[in-house]
Amino acid sequence: MKKGIKVGLYDPYLDTLGGGEKHILSIIKVFAEQHAETSIFWNKNLTKAIADRFSFSCFEKTRWLPTSLLSSSLKSLLTLKNFDYFFYVTDGSYFASSAKNNFVFSMVPDKNLYDLGLINRLKLFNYRFISNSPYTTRWLNGFGLKPITITPYVDEKLFSAPFSKKNIILSVGRFFTQLHHKNQEKIIDFFWRLKQQSPLFADYRLILAGGLKKEDGKYFDKLKSLASKDQSIIFKPNASVNELYKLYGESAYFWHFTGLGVDKKINPEQVEHFGIAPLEAMASGCITFCHNSGGPKEIISDNKTGFLFDNEKELVTKMIKTETNPDLKNKIGKNGKLMVESGYNYQVFKKRVLDNL
Repeated sequence: MKKGIKVGLYDPYLDTLGGGEKHILSIIKVFAEQHAETSIFWNKNLTKAIADRFSFSCFEKTRWLPTSLLSSSLKSLLTLKNFDYFFYVTDGSYFASSAKNNFVFSMVPDKNLYDLGLINRLKLFNYRFISNSPYTTRWLNGFGLKPITITPYVDEKLFSAPFSKKNIILSVGRFFTQLHHKNQEKIIDFFWRLKQQSPLFADYRLILAGGLKKEDGKYFDKLKSLASKDQSIIFKPNASVNELYKLYGESAYFWHFTGLGVDKKINPEQVEHFGIAPLEAMASGCITFCHNSGGPKEIISDNKTGFLFDNEKELVTKMIKTETNPDLKNKIGKNGKLMVESGYNYQVFKKRVLDNL
């Protein structure tokens, strides 16, 4: 790649700094490492927040440009004409771009986000779509789009980090109730039921970690109230990346409940679209349990690299089976770690970006 390539990004959800934001920023990171000039359209400089959240140090020279420059198709045409690459995370709206290469980054298989009427087709004539997972790709194909699939990667620090497992069940996911929410209420309820049904887990703790925005404070307070009488349930909102990695290293099990109770044929956007947190957990040797839907269903080989479950009974049965079988526990932990190391490392991700974009 030639030096001086100009790359731009606009993500209307950027300040969320969730898994999707880490993914699209990782794509920009690949370009930055190739000495591209990067610009992000946002009305505040988030360089420090991105470094604190994701340990990305490659955005120190990034230009931060006001979003008003993209407020209309005419303005965007004038603004982007000198860009070689432009990436856009859609909220359902589209605008024309004069950049040489244009991409819509698709995190959510929600048909409402992809209106392919005549006006939008004209705006999108020189755009290509990027999907975050095979699951999302299949749904986008059904919507009439032909996306490039670029799955995220797991930080290589997790592959070499030492871990010392304790009696902890960890769940990581943003504290919110919209879209593909993480079902923390059900996680708390299932945790209690597990302890009631098996004395094996009597001294286990449940740790709930994840991003928390001000507007989701009421939901978070509800969760804390629900668990207030149980000191074995611990909350870690907005944990730093180092603290989160430490939690992965200390946790014996990882639970991921997104999609539980959802009819995925009617609402495919409400299940997990990919599942970076389960992969991070597996990389850290956690025995990972995910609801049998969406991205995790494609990532995990049940009873080989982790476990899938459809309901409470199946989860409890598999948890007890694993806890009483050290050889199985050891095998699942090793297999999961090896699978993530080989298939979701940064070099694999980087090659996919450079080969396809």
